[in-house]
Amino acid sequence: LDALKATMPAGTVTGSPKPIAMDMIDELEDQHRGIYGGAIGYIGLNGNIDFALTIRTMLVKEGKAYVQAGAGIVGASVPSLEYKETSNKARSLLEVTEMTK
Repeated sequence: LDALKATMPAGTVTGSPKPIAMDMIDELEDQHRGIYGGAIGYIGLNGNIDFALTIRTMLVKEGKAYVQAGAGIVGASVPSLEYKETSNKARSLLEVTEMTK
């Protein structure tokens, strides 16, 4: 658990240097990320662990679906293409909500 605590939220979704990036996220984003960028998994009775990074998430609460998705932004990123990529990732989750109607 110490390793999870030390590495979450994942640097791939916070940015670098991580402490400064996390401060900027807190300052600039008006909603908390919740489980996005964390980990979900299990610890077996035998001590084995299996976790996955939560980079595309949908949380259903009180009949509403909250969808989160992101893209990896680097110096050479093209904003319009990153927006399109993020929209496509979120769309797959939104399509699931349509299937359940």
